[in-house]
Amino acid sequence: MVILAITQARIGSTRLPEKVLKTINGVTLLEIHLNRILQSRLISKLKVATTIEPDAEKIVAVAGSLGVEVHKGSVNNVLERFYQAALPEKPDWVVRLTSDCPFIDPVEIDKVIQHALDNDLDYVSNALEQTFPDGLDTEVFKFSALERAFNEAKSNSELEHVTPYIWKNSSFKGGTIFTSGCVRNEMDLSAFRLTVDTLEDFLVVEKLAHILGTDKPWMEYVKALEKYPEIMKLNAQFQRNEGYENSIKKDVQNKNGKRTGTL
Repeated sequence: MVILAITQARIGSTRLPEKVLKTINGVTLLEIHLNRILQSRLISKLKVATTIEPDAEKIVAVAGSLGVEVHKGSVNNVLERFYQAALPEKPDWVVRLTSDCPFIDPVEIDKVIQHALDNDLDYVSNALEQTFPDGLDTEVFKFSALERAFNEAKSNSELEHVTPYIWKNSSFKGGTIFTSGCVRNEMDLSAFRLTVDTLEDFLVVEKLAHILGTDKPWMEYVKALEKYPEIMKLNAQFQRNEGYENSIKKDVQNKNGKRTGTL
């Protein structure tokens, strides 16, 4: 059985350009992210899905230093980029991660994978129902589900964000195409933010790393935010999934004949 993890990473970012290459004590956020994923017990292989932009070579270099392969693909059609990254590996299962999550947790990744395997579900996530901090999002799905999404997804939001076609048509959402499940945390800690999308997010992660290092279980970072509320306040104004919400707005504008861009 082949379980392929793919994390998407690109140089461009509207609010914080080259965010995954920002460093803490000389180590890039991308390297921290990849090293934590590589501690998973269940993942067979890890790949980075980046873009064909010239500066993407910086991402290739970081991944290469850790022995992680890179696939370069479309800037905006991330679903296509993901599918083409997975296709040569012929995986049974694909794990989707995003590189703006430096404290992604290998234990939680394996819990989501195991839930998918134990129940033979097409799609499992720990974010269908948000109980984990933003920055721990993990999605696991059969390659057959990814392939069907690649062939059938049409909207801006479905192409930019890889999995909406799958989870919108899943049993968890009342759909009939894909079977699905959700891994929940015992407590609702979704108000905590451990992702990096803005400078304020980076400052939070930087301060947490200086206090605890970069190799602790995710709950230790949450406890630190509880202990130091002044750190948590730095990025408290930002909402979860703003990128996806912006894509939905584009979908609506396109349906109304006001195209905001093409993929």
